[in-house]
Amino acid sequence: MASDLSRIIDQVGKDKGIDRKILIEALEQALLAAARKKYGTKQEIEAHFSEESGEIELFQFKTVVKEVKNPPAEISLKEAKELDSEVQVGDSLGTKIDVSEFGRIAAQTAKQVIIQRVKDAERENIYDDFKDRKGEVISGTVQRFERGSIIVNLGRAEEVIPQQELIPKETYKPGDRIRAYVLDVRKTPKGPQIILSRSNPNFLIKLFEMEVPEISEGIVKIVSAAREPSSRAKIAVYSRDSDVDPVGACVGMRGSRVQAVVQELRGEKIDIIPWSEDAASFVCNALAPAEISKVIINPETKSMEVIVEDDQLSLAIGRRGQNVRLAAKLTDWKIDIRSESTAERPMPSLDEIAAHGMDTVERVPGVGEKTAQLLNQAGFLTVADLSQATPEQLTKIEGIGAKKAEKLIEAARAHLDQSEEKKG
Repeated sequence: MASDLSRIIDQVGKDKGIDRKILIEALEQALLAAARKKYGTKQEIEAHFSEESGEIELFQFKTVVKEVKNPPAEISLKEAKELDSEVQVGDSLGTKIDVSEFGRIAAQTAKQVIIQRVKDAERENIYDDFKDRKGEVISGTVQRFERGSIIVNLGRAEEVIPQQELIPKETYKPGDRIRAYVLDVRKTPKGPQIILSRSNPNFLIKLFEMEVPEISEGIVKIVSAAREPSSRAKIAVYSRDSDVDPVGACVGMRGSRVQAVVQELRGEKIDIIPWSEDAASFVCNALAPAEISKVIINPETKSMEVIVEDDQLSLAIGRRGQNVRLAAKLTDWKIDIRSESTAERPMPSLDEIAAHGMDTVERVPGVGEKTAQLLNQAGFLTVADLSQATPEQLTKIEGIGAKKAEKLIEAARAHLDQSEEKKG
């Protein structure tokens, strides 16, 4: 029997990846809980695993007294002498409890405690395994769907890709293989929660690191990335070796490397931009394929007025402002694009903006009079201006936090989309 218990402990430890000491402690606590259920919580009882006999032993301790007044906690000197001839009054005498006395309820309690401890140990092991994997790309199997999120099975653990971290319009079915970026690993009462993402810009960066040896070797570096998942992305790269073209390295022979990333992202178009230490050059590169005529920089507000030829204006702005929006995210500069024919004109007033049929920022849901004034002072006059902003730019404005910044930008884009639909 003893050897059987030791063998079971070793087998469970091996199968579940749990330390032998944790299992022994669980067994001790389980039998202790069962004993207290039978004898009461006021009894002084201890449980110990005997390596020699290979069994859990329970001992009930009582204080040796001349006259017993509290039987559950005391033993008479005469009775104690029969167990130990050298015992004295005041000593604590331990007597072994016959564990076979426990009934079905006690055994069930022991079983429940052991199961819970095994679960706790498994959860702790899973957390320890994944806490250092934040920032990695991992592969798993789609297990099921919950409220728009995907539950991914990685074998020992379940991960979740929240709906907002999925690439729009992507479809999966149970059993499909899926790759994602480990965004966060959290401890929760139900166990470790591993949050994955396919829409995060860092997923794009990691995919390039996996496809481009020059990046993993440290020769080429991705400085920044900006994405509108499922549609378009931009990455800025530079090379530490003058003989290595960073853009060419990321594109690969006949576009093989970039196409591998595009395929993983289900057709998302990717612009690879050469990074430049000169901010104006960097912004011009980021606005490609548009050709830039002139750049006026305002370092204090970290904004640029970019002048382009009239026939380059729509190309620079992009469909629904996407090109300039991604360029602003990539460079972390506020970019205002104007055509050469309007460049000489002074900055329009709000009345002039309204007269030309453009909506001011006050038309965006969530923008009150005070917020509108603050946005105008920062150079955001129209809904289009606000739609091209980055959260980082808006959070520099008094009273606008990160969450509010994201909501304002989303609301501005939604307003523009609705306006275009009405025109169409």
